Amino acid sequence: MKLRLTALALSLLLGAASVHAGAAEADAPKWSLREHYTKYEFQIPMRDGVKLFTAVYVPKDASKPYPFLIQRTPYSAGVQAGGELHYGVDYYPEHIGPSQQFEDSGYIFVKQDVRGRYMSEGKWQEMTPHINPHRAKGEGNESEDMHDTVDWLLKHVANNNGKVGILGISYPGFYTSASIIDSHPAIKAASPQAPVTDLYMNDDSYHGGAFMLAANFDFYSAFVEADNPTPLPKTWTSFDYGTADGYEFFLQHLTLSNILGTMTAKQRALLQPTIEHSTYDAFWQSRNIAPHLKNIKAAVLNVGGWYDAEDPQGPLTTYASIKRNNPGIYNGLVMGPWVHGGWARGEGKRLGYVDFGSKTGEYFRTRIQFPFFEQHLKDVPNNNSAEVHAFETGTNVWRTYPAWPPRQAQARTLYLGPNGTLSWKQPAAGAAYDEYVADPHKPVPFTAYPTLGVPKEYMVGDQRFAATRPDVLTYQSAPLDEDITFAGPVKPQLFVSTTGTDADWVVKLIDVYPPAYPGGDSEERRGGDVGKPQLPMAGYQQLVRGDPLRGKFRNSFEQPEPFTPGKVETVSYRMTDINHTFRRGHRIMVQIQSSWFPLVDLNPQTFVEIPKAKPDDFQKATQRVYHAPSMYSGIEVQLLTNSVDKVVNKR
Repeated sequence: MKLRLTALALSLLLGAASVHAGAAEADAPKWSLREHYTKYEFQIPMRDGVKLFTAVYVPKDASKPYPFLIQRTPYSAGVQAGGELHYGVDYYPEHIGPSQQFEDSGYIFVKQDVRGRYMSEGKWQEMTPHINPHRAKGEGNESEDMHDTVDWLLKHVANNNGKVGILGISYPGFYTSASIIDSHPAIKAASPQAPVTDLYMNDDSYHGGAFMLAANFDFYSAFVEADNPTPLPKTWTSFDYGTADGYEFFLQHLTLSNILGTMTAKQRALLQPTIEHSTYDAFWQSRNIAPHLKNIKAAVLNVGGWYDAEDPQGPLTTYASIKRNNPGIYNGLVMGPWVHGGWARGEGKRLGYVDFGSKTGEYFRTRIQFPFFEQHLKDVPNNNSAEVHAFETGTNVWRTYPAWPPRQAQARTLYLGPNGTLSWKQPAAGAAYDEYVADPHKPVPFTAYPTLGVPKEYMVGDQRFAATRPDVLTYQSAPLDEDITFAGPVKPQLFVSTTGTDADWVVKLIDVYPPAYPGGDSEERRGGDVGKPQLPMAGYQQLVRGDPLRGKFRNSFEQPEPFTPGKVETVSYRMTDINHTFRRGHRIMVQIQSSWFPLVDLNPQTFVEIPKAKPDDFQKATQRVYHAPSMYSGIEVQLLTNSVDKVVNKR
């Protein structure tokens, strides 16, 4: 198998800017981290004798004390230089803080390799279980490791003010959450951002019991168990698909066992348990950090993105658990129109064809994140400390709320009707059901174009390509007379049947732009320049939220059950929250299908253990969705008060 180095894989693993060292001084940027900070490297002992590698960047200006700002990571505390990973006090990244404001203000920045990764000793564990009665030698507990690290830093790094902050994105977000359980009293502020929280429940690994194939295959082919200490310098390799079309690659191999067979043993080591544990068993339950988020004394700022394809649910689950278990502390939530980690870099002004009208990433970094840490680590007043900052897509404005979901939001149901209608009223007459044939050998793609991995813009992608397929049911409302805002979870409630013994049900909520949308097709046709590309936004079908449910888990994620062919059953589940306004003149659309490939792995549509499925298990099935009396299928949404009034008055 041919392997190749990619800049994408490297940036995902490191998350660090290019090196500023040695002969590169002549090309240094105007602001130099080396000029303002001195770097130290330590091996900090834990209570069991294991030592964790820790890089510390201390301001050279010693005229005042500084707080610590710590990131704990499995992706290396080293520095990227010339496509390789380096350790050593002579290697400096271009930046070490979450933004330039932090570096200018002055913090003692700390970056630590977690237990068992890179230059730290011990045994690494996937999503370290907080409670592990069978802890092996070298395995640890993240809260204890953080406590011991803080104790050591306070005693051995001069000129600190006795206060500690923690932050991290994605896996480092998990370590942030885990580190504040029974938190050290010096930890005053923590920000878990896109935290991996419960890998099985609508985060990285599974959504609705369906395996998120493309993203996990791409990630685990590069993120593998590492020797520690890691031989240096180190480079990274990523999987060579042999094609630019992931749909073609995965469909050719069809079964999960065949797909795993394309990887090396080292690449399979972490992915295989993820695939084999296909129910919500003890493997996953022990790795769910949410129930253990207790005895937290720090102020917390949870951060996530509405369009995070990896950890959309993590920040919401973390926020809710901390709020429930830790009354009396500040527990904030920020949700913006971002992809995974999109708030940490770039403007955050647009995603794909969708424009959000302002630099949302810059707003977060300067108006929310920096004041939060300044307030709790330096006692600087903060006038922007609402509990919830939620960007409302559609209208493209920031909203603040005292809690999430907003207390004034009320549940209402959009009903599927005959002839592809969608209404707040239950259908009075018409056909009892709609049906389609789902063929796992011809699955519905999740993008309209060939791709490898998961392109970030798919979360707002145009769904017109799917609406034309015979194996996708499409329902849409009349054009809206007024703006309507949904704020909170989306809950499909379907009556279905299948001729198979298992089936996936993928529901997508879509915002349909009007045919005369500014800059769209109608204006171009009336007099645009000859040869000028057509802008796509007229009639654009923007995905707002989509999620699958693997039908065998309709009653329990622990105990799967087959369908009885032809028997009508209920399928209800919760999709990740949204905060979106459907504007006047737009339509609301719902699409239903039984595959979303290769974003989600294929369901054979026969009741088998999918990790062990054989090619002959993959069978066509006829799927029905009912909208007859006593079997009204619909989508429950949470409407804000003004939107509820408009809906009720039109019922």
